[in-house]
Amino acid sequence: MGKNRTIHALLISLIALAAVVFLLFSFVALVNDTRDRYSDSGIETLYLSLRRAAASCYATEGAYPPDLDYLCRRYGVVIDSDRYIVFYDAFAENLMPDITVIEREK
Repeated sequence: MGKNRTIHALLISLIALAAVVFLLFSFVALVNDTRDRYSDSGIETLYLSLRRAAASCYATEGAYPPDLDYLCRRYGVVIDSDRYIVFYDAFAENLMPDITVIEREK
């Protein structure tokens, strides 16, 4: 009878340990997914801010901003250059510039 209790206690311990490991892995996966979503939304937010500021410049001045520095100085866009790289290609005054935002590697 004592042997059965030992086996039973061991099985319960193993099941509890498996549940804890599963919960731990689930938590880590959730944290990583949340971080990735936050990162992607930061890129999108910056991209949309740049496009809106460029459109505002066009509506106000009749031409798109000639460069990124002009857009930031005159229209208040703030870029976290430690976190993002922005490529801004203004090829004509009357065409929306090509804007690309990428996240720097950590």
